[in-house]
Amino acid sequence: MTALAAKEAEATEAEAPPAPEPAAPEPERDEPRRIAAADKDDRIVQAGSAAGSLGLVWILYYRVLPTEGALGFVLCWYAAFLALYVLLTLRRRGRVVLADRLAATVIRSGAIVVGAALATVIASTFWRGREALSHWNFYTQDLVFDDSTDLSQGGMLHAVIGTLEMMLLSIAVALPLGVACAVFMSEVGGRLSRLVRTVVEAMTALPSIAAGLFILIAGILLLGMEQSGFAAGLALAVMMLPIITRASDVVLRLVPGGLREASLALGASQWRTVWHVVLPTARPGLATALIIGVARGVGETSPVVLTAGYSNFVNANPFSGWQTSLPPFIYNNARLPEEEMIARAFGAASALLALVLLLFVVSRIVASHRKGGRS
Repeated sequence: MTALAAKEAEATEAEAPPAPEPAAPEPERDEPRRIAAADKDDRIVQAGSAAGSLGLVWILYYRVLPTEGALGFVLCWYAAFLALYVLLTLRRRGRVVLADRLAATVIRSGAIVVGAALATVIASTFWRGREALSHWNFYTQDLVFDDSTDLSQGGMLHAVIGTLEMMLLSIAVALPLGVACAVFMSEVGGRLSRLVRTVVEAMTALPSIAAGLFILIAGILLLGMEQSGFAAGLALAVMMLPIITRASDVVLRLVPGGLREASLALGASQWRTVWHVVLPTARPGLATALIIGVARGVGETSPVVLTAGYSNFVNANPFSGWQTSLPPFIYNNARLPEEEMIARAFGAASALLALVLLLFVVSRIVASHRKGGRS
């Protein structure tokens, strides 16, 4: 019995399938390196590098080397700050963290420089025009007065009225044409759309005086139009049209194609899809395109002077008579020798900055408004 059992066991082992070999271990995958955000120690190192480089560069720049000048001092300080910051960070964190910290520092420095430059321009404009801005008559009177050295007389009312009327006329012409042209290029397509896109891109580099000369020759000399705010509005519309068209085209291309496909799948026509889906989706971007166009046109001087002339009195009718805007008002007062007229020029420049900001805020509010609330 023992021999028979041994033979059965051997037969069972021979018929049994071989044991599976152990699976080879999977190769280890390199996990992405995660860089921790800057902590308190990193900020202390950054501040210490700035302070230490400031003292070192001040001693070398003003006490040891025969150098002078604020710009050179700032550039040398920044270079020394980066060098010291790199050495300290490399010693503490390593090369990978160093690259991240250095890139972040350079980007933040560039943002600070741009913001400081913008703030300096705005602050200096308001500061130079503070004497004119402090007089109420500067907002309620025109320049028809006797004494140009008396800031209690005269103002920019005529230029503000002219600017608002010209910009409204130019927006009424350029905005619908620009958006329609952008819809044609992005939604219709075809050979003609490529030609239109080429012409629009070429017109974005159109000099402002060329737009004024076009309206002067085609409208005033050939068609017999009168030099007026309406003619100036047309000249500004020629300048704003390619800017609004190109910016609107970029915005419309960012609308997801799935929205168009869903609308067409539900049975809507192409023009209904554009009107009810594409344009409402791109409305905030279209408002930005409008602001870009307005910012280009509101500060132009030569087209307004060529097509609307210059006046020192209020003319509320943009279709008859000479009319002026804020840029010609600023130019004509800034080139005069009296300090009071220069103060009026800077005061008008401050008003122009405030006007652009107001238009931007209003357009963003209108663009974000929807039925039942705000987006």
